[in-house]
Amino acid sequence: MTNAPKTTALRLVESAAPERDQLKIVIVGHVDHGKSTLVGRLFHETGSLPDGKFEAIKAMCERRGMPFEWAFLMDAFQAERDQGITIDTSQIWFKTEARDYVIIDAPGHKEFLKNMITGAAQAEAALLVIDADEGVREQSRRHGYLLSLLGITQVAVAINKMDLVGYSEERFRAVEAEYRAYLESIGVKPRVIVPVSAREGDLISGPSANMPWYTGPSIVGALDSFEKAAPMVERPLRMFVQDIYKFDQRRIIAGRLSSGRIRVGDEVIFSPSNKTVRVKSIESWSSDPAAPARTVAEAGESVGITLDEQIFVERGDLISHVPDEDRAAPMETDVFRARLFWLGRESLSEGKRLKLKLGTLEAQVTVERIEHVVDTGDLATGAATHVERNAVAEVVIRANRLLALDPYEDNPYSGRFVLVDRYDVVGGGIVSMEGYADQRELVTRRATNITRVEHRITEDMRVARNGHKGAVIWLTGLSGAGKSTLAVALEQALFEKGYQAYVLDGDNIRDGLNANLGFSPEDRAENIRRVGEVASLFASAGMIAITAFISPYRSDRERARKAAPGRFHEVHVKASVEACEARDPKGLYKRARTGEIKEFTGISAPYEAPDAPDLVVDTEAQSIDSCLDTLVAYVANACRS
Repeated sequence: MTNAPKTTALRLVESAAPERDQLKIVIVGHVDHGKSTLVGRLFHETGSLPDGKFEAIKAMCERRGMPFEWAFLMDAFQAERDQGITIDTSQIWFKTEARDYVIIDAPGHKEFLKNMITGAAQAEAALLVIDADEGVREQSRRHGYLLSLLGITQVAVAINKMDLVGYSEERFRAVEAEYRAYLESIGVKPRVIVPVSAREGDLISGPSANMPWYTGPSIVGALDSFEKAAPMVERPLRMFVQDIYKFDQRRIIAGRLSSGRIRVGDEVIFSPSNKTVRVKSIESWSSDPAAPARTVAEAGESVGITLDEQIFVERGDLISHVPDEDRAAPMETDVFRARLFWLGRESLSEGKRLKLKLGTLEAQVTVERIEHVVDTGDLATGAATHVERNAVAEVVIRANRLLALDPYEDNPYSGRFVLVDRYDVVGGGIVSMEGYADQRELVTRRATNITRVEHRITEDMRVARNGHKGAVIWLTGLSGAGKSTLAVALEQALFEKGYQAYVLDGDNIRDGLNANLGFSPEDRAENIRRVGEVASLFASAGMIAITAFISPYRSDRERARKAAPGRFHEVHVKASVEACEARDPKGLYKRARTGEIKEFTGISAPYEAPDAPDLVVDTEAQSIDSCLDTLVAYVANACRS
């Protein structure tokens, strides 16, 4: 996640040689399960403690009249020593024969989960610590779930304090089975589960005489078995604009490459403005003026670039290569699903307005819908109207502008965010675009050298001839709500009254104009975009275009409204999913429930009901005839000449 709190870096060994591998590992677990003690022993066993450190810890414990405690190596703050808990994240560098490590010790106490998430977000792998005597606790499950949420799949588990249970194999197997089953249920397959005694040094770096029944690797062996993540340089280019500087006649766009590489001469696109330019030069700070000009920069570097033409650029814009078969651009959207961890002191409710931070991007967003809250204990999901502190929820977030982002599984740096309420970080999560369309193609204009034809027949002339104004009557609602039935009946009723009216129905349009479109979120959005443009042309011709489309996305309906300014009338044909499924005139709900139809609105794909429609007709509460009378009266009034 972004905007990490300050960490305490405690360097214990010399910097690693450049050619050696380095892996970042987070250590998490329930409070008092022995994380810091385990790390202290780990450093002692691997010879990573600097000269005099052991003696300093021993002397400190003697001054305080307390037993020697390895945990004080990690718990660098006085407040932590007094309370016996880890508050902030601490980073420690150490090495084994195989590689160098940065270990991030994250707090286990429930009150410091924000810091735990901060630490885990920086890691490539995790070591989970569980007390053999206490067993799997609520925090043990929550930490495992959060690691899954952050996309960390390389996990080892240390079942600590085996000395307190007499090094019992039976106890170890019971705790191992319980926690392994939980982790695998959330998609995390632990690499190894090791019985250890951190205080006594059992199975930290080698076998244990106290546990001859265990034949697997030690903690050091488990860590060395982790694989280094694929370098971010191999992913598509992503660089959030941090700032724009002016030097001499140069205008330098500064930022950090989170993934990919950029070269002089590359054609890049700035999202979400969709402006394309070429990279003229790559600038870097504190570079030797006599050195050759840079021609390439890679993931992890902070650089500046200049462009071959001046375009308007803002902080938060996301730079990528112009998309092709091999290089994808980020998605553009004003709405997305998110798996969210809520940290706010007050519970989260639908309609809450917050600030979203993603990279250097900041935008005002609204939590539009809480789909369900996840119980991290038993993974049960349930409907809820609020999300309490330290709970996980799946929500729908809508922004007040178009955002450029990636689904988390495609790129973690441009797919995770934090939420801020006033000045406090109150939540964080990962982006999912499941069920929602990439709007890039919908807002990109490729046609050039276009000159619109001006008609000689004015709108007033058409109104005078037809006796009414042109309009788009946009019927939206779930499948089975009655849209097509009402549309056809409305067309007939208006025709009998002398109106020029025509129905554009979903199935009819897909049988011709949009026969080449499927039912993916992107194809659904393009289907509605085309219909909106056609309906606008009908309305411009003085006719009443009646459309009967599910049109599930609010942004698509708003785009259709903009295509017919002053003529668009949104009508919500309202009926619950239960009522529509009971009707199921085409048998579609039955097929969707069996999985035969994927991405079916209301079942496996979202439907965003209108916020403020021009008219609501409730076919569940009223008869079709009553709804039709309401519609006819509305159209007659709206289209009065």
